[in-house]
Amino acid sequence: MKEVYITKISKFLPNSPVCNDDMESKLGLINGENSRARRIVLRNNKIKQRYYALDDNGEITHNNAQLTSRAIELLCDADFESSQIELISCGTSSPDQILPSHAAMVHGFLKNGNTEINSPSGACCSGMNALKFGYLSVKASQTENAVCTGSERTSSWMKSTIFEAEVKSLDRLDKKPILAFEKDFLRWMLSDGAGAVLLENTPKGDFPLKIEWMEGHSFAHEIDACMYAGSEKLDSGFLMPWSEFSSDVWAEKSLFAMKQDTRLLGKNILVKGVQSLKSSMLKNNIKPADVTYYLPHISSYYFKKGLYDEMKNQGVEIPWDRWFINLERVGNVGAASIYIMLEELVSSGNLKKGDTILLSVPESARFSYTYAYLTVC
Repeated sequence: MKEVYITKISKFLPNSPVCNDDMESKLGLINGENSRARRIVLRNNKIKQRYYALDDNGEITHNNAQLTSRAIELLCDADFESSQIELISCGTSSPDQILPSHAAMVHGFLKNGNTEINSPSGACCSGMNALKFGYLSVKASQTENAVCTGSERTSSWMKSTIFEAEVKSLDRLDKKPILAFEKDFLRWMLSDGAGAVLLENTPKGDFPLKIEWMEGHSFAHEIDACMYAGSEKLDSGFLMPWSEFSSDVWAEKSLFAMKQDTRLLGKNILVKGVQSLKSSMLKNNIKPADVTYYLPHISSYYFKKGLYDEMKNQGVEIPWDRWFINLERVGNVGAASIYIMLEELVSSGNLKKGDTILLSVPESARFSYTYAYLTVC
């Protein structure tokens, strides 16, 4: 078995940052009215700016595969050309289409020659699952290198045009034409962008990061779906897929919009997260004192103190001065967030040999969690 190192890391954030006051001009007004939820959600998540693959007129500038391919291109130079990539592993919760796969479309834009591809599905953990596939491939000597990515292009999923048919349908039924909170909530939470890493079996560069271990957990056997798209959640908790509805209902129910059951989120996301973190640390024989930098992907600053309190409650609290979060500056970029966070930490110039980094990614879709432990070489 080989050792595996992150030898290069990159990010691509499209266009100029979008401040809170400019969000609705980009995404559009629903039924011609300002959102009632926007200010409440933004006050809680404390995100100050984010990035959209939209121009000043709200027109699309990049799709997801293009964002991802740009991030990969930024890994490449005279020392490592794209034609040398042996595996492309790409995670996202917002692929541009159902088929072909996201990684296939990324490979199509790269045009870098024949290579293996992998497209893990899911939400935020899909980026970490892409990393784990590459990690295991290099570790098992299936490949000498792998490029792994996390990316999102959710802005087009949140534009007002997506919800127009539903609002008109509510109006026809003499109901208030107001978008349900579980749909409006995510419009003020999500951002666009992509991150990429190059994995190799030998340490290269100034400060390569050795991947010591990766762990994943799922609680889908205990908890109903919390975040979902392409389906309707019934009162029983069962998700009825889009394929079981007639096509005229797809728009009337905004079936393809992302939705969040905030009641399930608050009840479970922190408790199960710390439970899985503690399990991973025990299994791999590390303690909070063994972590120099803790990078938790959190969707909102609303959860920050609650996460720390739950860690303290379960006996695995990591001191505040070891936390590194960039949510307020780049927004919640889903599967890309952990890549973008790690890139910023590496670029800060603060890392030194022997430092350790714990990556922590939750996924509220049906409550999955993934962790990685890195050592600076």
